[in-house]
Amino acid sequence: MELIQRILSADPRAIARAMSLIENGDLKAREILKGIYFRTGQALVIGVTGAPGSGKSTLVDKLALAYRKLGKLVGIIAVDPTSPFSGGAILADRIRMQALYNDEGVFIRSMATRGHIGGLSHATREVISVLDAAGKDIILIETVGVGQDEIEVVKVADISVVVLVPGMGDELQTLKAGIMEIGDLFIINKADRAGVEKLEKELESMLALDARSENWKPPVVKTVATQGEGVSELIAAIHRFDQFRKASPQALQSRKYTVQENLIELLKERLLERATQQDGIWDKIQVASRDVKARKTDPYTAVEEIVRDLA
Repeated sequence: MELIQRILSADPRAIARAMSLIENGDLKAREILKGIYFRTGQALVIGVTGAPGSGKSTLVDKLALAYRKLGKLVGIIAVDPTSPFSGGAILADRIRMQALYNDEGVFIRSMATRGHIGGLSHATREVISVLDAAGKDIILIETVGVGQDEIEVVKVADISVVVLVPGMGDELQTLKAGIMEIGDLFIINKADRAGVEKLEKELESMLALDARSENWKPPVVKTVATQGEGVSELIAAIHRFDQFRKASPQALQSRKYTVQENLIELLKERLLERATQQDGIWDKIQVASRDVKARKTDPYTAVEEIVRDLA
């Protein structure tokens, strides 16, 4: 397929076309993903997560600029809330990353969550594969910024970076489970604000109590992303963790999607696709929906009957 060859040669139009096919669930996307699979697995995938207003977009922008100065090819996946009108990403123009748009070594893609929880889009994993196959050295994922349940990034990223800021209630959030447990590195952004020392102490106290099985103590890096301060220290910390994970892959394996989990997800999609393509299935679903709504049956019995008819 010509499109696959163009992706492998890093043609930005081909990359964008493939991503659109993936997001729209087009059957052509499956053939593309098959064709590029053996050219993936080389990029370093960095997930950047944190509460809204913590400066994730600015930090990703500065990270990308710094990596470009190091000669790295960069891909950025910015996952945004879904527009209730268009179904697209609300912040698709990514105004904070305008400095990168004219750089041919950077590819930026905004993706809508489309109702998928966990801070990512359903198609994120496949889009990462496209950027990986296209030769990107660094892939930065900025999650949607929904809060404590935004932990899915740990399943697709090699390194998870959690961004906090002083003065926005993060002192209390450091005491919570969830998003705080996935961080390989912690960033205190907007470190020129008052209260940064208090937040740093609370965060370090919590991390001291977090006995991780992989024997990695997440470092805390202070940044002022708008000024580019602390970005070089952040890149150095990322490099240290990258070396650690390569030296102890078994300790970290459980945190990413395993091959088996990925196969199960693909199997679910294929079985659902096959089921909904059978003759008369949608009529049965509509009848069952009316019966459930009218309380003539319960949804569990309705599903069992539909599955029995499929068999």
